[in-house]
Order: sequence, then C-alpha cells, then structure tokens
Amino acid sequence: MLSKPAGEPVMIADIAAEAHVPRKFLEQILLDLKRRGVVHSHRGKHGGYALGRPPDKISFAEVIRAIDGPLALSPCVSVTAYRRCDDCIDEATCVTRKVLLAVRDATAGILENRSLAEALTPAAPKKIKRRQAVSGLSAVRGPLP
Repeated sequence: MLSKPAGEPVMIADIAAEAHVPRKFLEQILLDLKRRGVVHSHRGKHGGYALGRPPDKISFAEVIRAIDGPLALSPCVSVTAYRRCDDCIDEATCVTRKVLLAVRDATAGILENRSLAEALTPAAPKKIKRRQAVSGLSAVRGPLP
C-alpha cells in the first residue's frame, strides 16, 4: 500500500500476500485503521484500501494506537486511556509510575516523530542519542553516567 501512488487502492489479498499475514487478520487491522481515518476503503472491481492521508502526515504512534491501543505500559500513565491503578496508594509518590511516565514519554516522543513516509525512504533511520532517548529517566533515577 505504501509503495503505490497516493490514493491508489490496493486489494486486501495483495497486501496479505506481500505481508505474509492471513487475510482475516489483516481485515481486522484495516478496519481499525479505517475507523481512525488512517486508510480509506474503495469499493468495486478495482477497489481496496488506500492511505487516508499522505504518508508524511501519519505517525507510527497513530498506527500503533489504532491497532494495539495506548502506547503506555500502564493505564495510570496513559494520555489516551488514563485509569488509576486498582492497587495504587498514592500516584504522586509512586516510583513505578514515575518510571513508566518516562518510558511513555520517550516512546511517544520517538513514535510521534516518525512517519510512514520515513518507512518508504531508503535512507538510514534517524539516530537517537542515548541521552536523548532516556532523558526522562534521569528525573527518576538521576543523571546518566
């Protein structure tokens, strides 16, 4: 789908064969992506699915959230599906929550800033310096060595 010209639909059978995934499994994923506007379906003999927006306007975070749900490892740190943990005594002092917030921020920072267009570019992916990727953790456990 990404390798086709913008707006040109690709049949589910072709996507499934190229990705080596079962068609029924792919249909469920495409329905989730369609609900979020990431892809559009086209009916008819030459129908199929096409990206709903240009690939540079679709982040990996958006795709992952559509398919798997929140990026956060725990509901108490989720931006899109916040829920207090059942066994939490005090969120403000919970060390685990502080670490998971840093993990969520680092993960979201990377995935929000990577687009599907980058997956099409043969150039090497952006490198993230170790300090950059874990800068949020330093607030929890102190500066990196």
